[in-house]
Amino acid sequence: MAKELVFSGVQPTGNLHLGNYLGAIVNFVKLQDTHNCIYCVVDLHAITVWQDPAELTRNIREVTAAFIASGIDPKKHIVFNQSQVAEHAELAWVFNCVARLGWLNRMTQFKEKAGKDRENASVGLYAYPNLMAADILVYRATHVPVGEDQKQHLELSRDIAQKFNNDFSESIKVHGLGDKFFPLPEPLITGPATRVMSLRDGSKKMSKSDASDYSRINLSDDADAIAQKVRKAKTDPEPLPSEDEGLKTRPEADNLVGIYAALSGRSKPDVLREFGGGQFSGFKNSLVDLAVEKLGPIGAEMKKLSQDSAYVDEVLIDGANRARVIAGETMNHVKDIVGFIRGR
Repeated sequence: MAKELVFSGVQPTGNLHLGNYLGAIVNFVKLQDTHNCIYCVVDLHAITVWQDPAELTRNIREVTAAFIASGIDPKKHIVFNQSQVAEHAELAWVFNCVARLGWLNRMTQFKEKAGKDRENASVGLYAYPNLMAADILVYRATHVPVGEDQKQHLELSRDIAQKFNNDFSESIKVHGLGDKFFPLPEPLITGPATRVMSLRDGSKKMSKSDASDYSRINLSDDADAIAQKVRKAKTDPEPLPSEDEGLKTRPEADNLVGIYAALSGRSKPDVLREFGGGQFSGFKNSLVDLAVEKLGPIGAEMKKLSQDSAYVDEVLIDGANRARVIAGETMNHVKDIVGFIRGR
């Protein structure tokens, strides 16, 4: 292969924000230059909790618009929504039979999302790490850009791939597919702000579910809203430190410096060399200018694309058709390996 293959997905749950952009999308854009990329709107994952159907349709298009507005090229790479490629769900069932209950019981994100009332959580919410593994491995992807909170799920994907390869090692060889069929995908964790925190509380992750809209910068915010939210962001009374070590006990300062570093493509120490010793007011003014410069055009392009749903849908259909060719080949091999009889 000339390039390694990257797969990643974003859930269409509405209100995309700066955390989604810096934690995922900005890296998706960079990876286009070095890898073959498949980017998926993971709508099957979204319905593990109840979604209003009309909102889900809107949100699928919003995520797609954000991909395109941020600089992902749907002609050179593949952009599609998961539910259009049935092989994701088909391989997920095979993986349901490969993965072990004990593995899923260790998944911390299910415990967090299900809360105390776990008996009322959907089976999909419990088993969706197996679907995530299928998302990646149906394309035999070699690399996955992930945030820190998704590393556990990628480790599960590697465990499933390894167990499948071991369980069916003889069949894989019989069908002339080498010593192992699935690669063990590697994580790609890049950038100084892979985990963006709330603008109101530096100990909490930036989230669309936070009651305060001032806790996040939405990708759809205009310049005035961006400026207001940055200026109102929580800080502490001390000047900015001159070295990275000084951020360790100051979560809000660490968050804002990390955001500035990520938006400017610089390191935190480099940002502190410029702003260290100064007051937050001056730093925030510079952060406002930078955020408006970087995010303003994305919001404007998303607004434009939201008025052209036919074009967005065409991108998804074209991407799904191309993805289906790769996924279909993988599933044909999987059926042969497992021992299913399939049409030729």
